[in-house]
Amino acid sequence: MPIRRLPPETVNRIAAGEVVERPASAIKELVDNAIDAGASRIEVEAHGGGLTRILVADDGCGLSAEELPVAIERHATSKLAPDEDGLWDLLRIHTMGFRGEALPSIGSVARLQISSRAKGGNDAFSILVEGGSVGDVAPAAFPGPHGARIEVRDLFYATPARLKFMKSERAEALAITEEIKRLAMANESIGFSLDIDGRRILRLPAEHPGPQGRLARLANVLGRDFQDNAIEIDQVRDGVRLSGFAGLPTYNRGNAAHQYLFVNGRPVRDRLLTGALRAAYADFLARDRHPTAALYVTLDPTEVDVNVHPAKAEVRFRDPALVRGLIVGALRHALAGAGHRASTTVANQALDSIRAQQSPFPGYQPGPSPAGFSAWREGGWTPPTQRPMDLPGLNEVSARVEPSFGGELAEVVREAYTSVAFEDRPAPDYAQAAPFDPVDFPLGAARAQVHETYIVAQTRDGMVIVDQHAAHERLVYERMKGEMAAGGVARQTLLLPEVVDLDPAEAERVIARSEELASLGLVIESFGPGAVLVRETPALLGKTDAAALIRDIADDLAENGQALALKERLEEVCSTMACHGSVRAGRRLNGAEMNALLREMEATPHSGQCNHGRPTYVELKLADIEKLFGRR
Repeated sequence: MPIRRLPPETVNRIAAGEVVERPASAIKELVDNAIDAGASRIEVEAHGGGLTRILVADDGCGLSAEELPVAIERHATSKLAPDEDGLWDLLRIHTMGFRGEALPSIGSVARLQISSRAKGGNDAFSILVEGGSVGDVAPAAFPGPHGARIEVRDLFYATPARLKFMKSERAEALAITEEIKRLAMANESIGFSLDIDGRRILRLPAEHPGPQGRLARLANVLGRDFQDNAIEIDQVRDGVRLSGFAGLPTYNRGNAAHQYLFVNGRPVRDRLLTGALRAAYADFLARDRHPTAALYVTLDPTEVDVNVHPAKAEVRFRDPALVRGLIVGALRHALAGAGHRASTTVANQALDSIRAQQSPFPGYQPGPSPAGFSAWREGGWTPPTQRPMDLPGLNEVSARVEPSFGGELAEVVREAYTSVAFEDRPAPDYAQAAPFDPVDFPLGAARAQVHETYIVAQTRDGMVIVDQHAAHERLVYERMKGEMAAGGVARQTLLLPEVVDLDPAEAERVIARSEELASLGLVIESFGPGAVLVRETPALLGKTDAAALIRDIADDLAENGQALALKERLEEVCSTMACHGSVRAGRRLNGAEMNALLREMEATPHSGQCNHGRPTYVELKLADIEKLFGRR
């Protein structure tokens, strides 16, 4: 079979399949160009899921009449330039685009019209490309002083086979919205607007550059709940900076769709980064729950390769272990700094549940509140025949009210408080004559135990309900982890060392982490190509399947770069032991015990959630309680 040179039109269409996968990817490329052009405002319109019409308008530097025909040539770009030696450096990429493929790729499969006025120019010009056929540059009307308007019609009309693989208009519209959200989250200083089929979808004003402006943009995109439950991240290690915001463990989701990762301002989907995020939260969430986060990695462009894929959605780090360690360490440090804090959505969920289940007692007929006593006199309301004391459950003992604060209990709480450093309030001055009021503690003063399971505490502006078993389970778990870290993991020697057969590449990865595994109680050594010999296992695991454990570790190393399987098993055992060794539901606690538990929660990191990511307490503000009773 003879070798043939493909015609340019066919080459362009083949290349377009890599760059323009769907309407969302076409819009991403056009918005990237607008960002590189220095735009402060970007407007996007889409019709028919982006297949019928796309419009991207910006107020960037624009294009001159001479630049328009060059812009639609393949591999023609303004974002790369030769150095003094005439070399083109692909390692120092400071722009979103650099390949020079987007406009010619779109023009080869659709009807593309570019209208632009260059900054400082008087006239505007346009050019039309239809299925790869290029028209002439012509004068055009342009509404702004400078910028560009790019209109794409009938996307993929020149490649009908591609249209068969498109999803529904709704699915494509959702993909467009998600793409614009990601780009907007990476560029808070640029205003974005998105209209789909004439409906306003997004209106995001430009924010001030910096953490506060970024958080405001994230709140507009992800919702106010994220803003209220986000922890700021800002750590630097060896020239790599990690910034952004991560949600509290109790503010979690059922999938990983709310995890946004950016490298040098570029939205990316990277298994290394998502694996690091999972590892950082592994100790706080159940396996089927996922954290929310928007993380920004900034590093020297020479330390990351963005020229991995035509869509530029994947990157490759020169030192992936450094980046991964920074993410895990920074997130865990920030989560530890959050202390006992739980998400505000816990209280909202509790209030919504109460409102949904509110119903009058059996046989109780409420009176019309607007009419009041006059309605009763006119015979419009009949008082209940059942006496209040006869209402079911009212005479049962359901709570124990503790005596007023003082005496021995005061000394216990006083000593606990002096050993705790709170970020948002100074320790009280005990030299003053006025006694300290325990309701000023973050978790308040214990007032009662309900159903021998829940502690009710009063705070200065509300109340706190604590699940005593879940709270103490987390406290015991954190104590066990500290002891294990201080004294190391006890090992048990196998009577007969076990040989585990693996793929040679897997065995090499596992053996390379032998020192790390030994610190966790698993002692291994190489046993020829493709085999690992297990000599000792962690004593905490008891009798365990060493072969299955090694294979799980090999899978984790291949996917996440860390032996999560062993750590998770050890933590699971500690969690189980903490569960059995903690205060059980149904145990009566006296006032000193309840207050001691609250004080220890305030002093222990991560005590706002149990070992499975569920909240250990619910805080209800007085304003929320008043709303339940219609007082405001």
